[in-house]
Amino acid sequence: MEFREMRRKWQELTQEECVRILQKNTAGTLAVLGDGGYPYAVPLSYVYEDGKLWFHCAVSGHKLDAIRSCEKVSFCVIDQDQVEPLKYTTYFRSVIAFGRARILKEQDQIRSALERLACKYAPKDSPSHREKEIENGLGRLCMVEIAIEHMSGKQARELMSGGQQPFETGRE
Repeated sequence: MEFREMRRKWQELTQEECVRILQKNTAGTLAVLGDGGYPYAVPLSYVYEDGKLWFHCAVSGHKLDAIRSCEKVSFCVIDQDQVEPLKYTTYFRSVIAFGRARILKEQDQIRSALERLACKYAPKDSPSHREKEIENGLGRLCMVEIAIEHMSGKQARELMSGGQQPFETGRE
């Protein structure tokens, strides 16, 4: 599949900037094709590494049913959202990733994904305590991996280096 190009190319973030945003943030919104063809978007904690995202969830529910039905998903992370009321705008920076989700089945993959999450969210925890927590969670949770196929990021022109950007007519 070919993904759309960003219309306002001069506001587009580099792939390196997108990766930095995914690595530093802790929450994003997963969007799937939900029940009855309605989009279903849910905020969740995640970890990013080498073109993949991982998150954990309960062993059953809307997310997993949707992923089983259609593996194509999108994931959005808002890095900045500073409202400027007197200017009637926001200074924003965000990334959206498109990819295919799969429910991990093999214990070594599940354990590896849990280890990544644990290291991100509890970096100062001892290895022995981390291992104990991972063991406790293994049978009670599900791990999902998203292989990113396309990713883009955008920021407000006010955040662009170099000051003013070209004026573009029309609405977004």
